[in-house]
Amino acid sequence: MNLERIDELFSENFLRLGELGASLSVWRHGEEVLLLADGFCDRQKTKPWMESTMVLVWSAVKGPAAACVLHSLQEHSLSPAMPVADVWPEFAQAGKGRITIGQLLSHQAGLVALSADMPVFDHDAVADALARQEPFWTPGEGHGYHPRTYGFLVDEIVRRLSGMPLGEYWRKVFAKPLHLDFWIGLPESEFHRVAPVQATRNTHPEDSFWQAFSNPRSLTARAFTSPRGLQSVGSMNSPETWSRSFPGFGGIGTAHGLGKFYAMLANDGTWDDHRFFSSAALDWMTTALTDGHDRVLQLETAFSAGFMKDPVKPDGKKVRTTFGPSPLAFGQPGAGGSVAFADPENGIAFSYMMNQMEPGVLPNAKALRLIGELYR
Repeated sequence: MNLERIDELFSENFLRLGELGASLSVWRHGEEVLLLADGFCDRQKTKPWMESTMVLVWSAVKGPAAACVLHSLQEHSLSPAMPVADVWPEFAQAGKGRITIGQLLSHQAGLVALSADMPVFDHDAVADALARQEPFWTPGEGHGYHPRTYGFLVDEIVRRLSGMPLGEYWRKVFAKPLHLDFWIGLPESEFHRVAPVQATRNTHPEDSFWQAFSNPRSLTARAFTSPRGLQSVGSMNSPETWSRSFPGFGGIGTAHGLGKFYAMLANDGTWDDHRFFSSAALDWMTTALTDGHDRVLQLETAFSAGFMKDPVKPDGKKVRTTFGPSPLAFGQPGAGGSVAFADPENGIAFSYMMNQMEPGVLPNAKALRLIGELYR
C-alpha cells in the first residue's frame, strides 16, 4: 500500500471535495500504519480537528453493537441460528417465534419500523412494541435495512443474555480492555472533544432510495423516522443525546478507536494474547446470510450476522468494493460518509470519520478513493 499517496488523497478531500474535519486510521496485522487528522471541528473553522477529536458516526456503530451480541452468544455457547424468542420470550408474539438471531442481525426480521408511535428515548417501550409487532414481510424472504430499530433489537438481546445494557457491555468487554476511544453512551467528561456533525449542503441524487425516502408513507421513510425523535442533525448534536446509548445510530469516537476495534477482528479476533472471538464467531461475521435487493435502501446489499458486506453478482464478483476486494471483508458505514471495516484475509482494518455529511447512506468518494488506493 502506498501510504504517501493515501496521505495526498486525504489532503485533497479538504482542498477539492469540501471536507471540513476528518480522521483516517489504517491498520495492518495489528499495527496502525497510518493515522491522519486534519481540518476543523466547526463551520467557522476556529477549532482545529485533532487525532483525539471524536464525532458521531451514525450507523457505523452497528458493527460494535453487533459484536456485543455475538460475543454474548459466544459466552453462553449459543449460536445465531437459535430463535430470538429463546432469549427474549416476548419476541415470539405475532408469529415471530421462528425468527433467528442471525436473521435479526442480518436485517431479515422485517421490523424496520414501529407500527405504534413510540419515543426514541424510551428503550423499554420500544422493545415491548417490537416484541408485539408483526413483521412487514415474512422473515427470511428478503431483507431490508433496519436503520433505527436495529439498535433496540440488539440492545434487548444483550440485556437478556448479560443483564446489562449494550453500551455498558461494550465498555466492559471491548472498550476498556482494548483502550478504545469509542463510546455507545458518552460520559460528560468527554463532551469537549466532540465535533458537531454538519448537515449536507449538496443536493440529494434522484435515485430510488431518495424517491422512496421522500414519500412519508413508504417503508423507507418510516424506517428512518421510527421510533419518534432525533430525526434532525441538530438534535443529534445535543450533549443529552450523546450521553444516551443508541446502538443503532449513536456511536461517538475517534477513527483510531474504531479502527483498532476492527484491527482486532482482522487479527483473528485476538489482541495482546487475549482472544475475544473464536474462529466460529469470526465466521459469523464473514459469512453472508442474505444478499440482494434491499427493501429499505432500494439497492443491492448483503449482510452477515451483524455486519454489512459487499453484495456479489451471480458470477461471484462484487457489485461494489466498499470494503475492498476481499470476499471476507465486512464492516459498516454511517450516514453521510463515515465507514469502518475489517479485512481478515489481508489483515487490514480501515476507519474514516468526518463531520461534514454528504448525501447518501453508503460511503462517498472521500472514503472510497482512500480505500481504492489502499488496495491498488
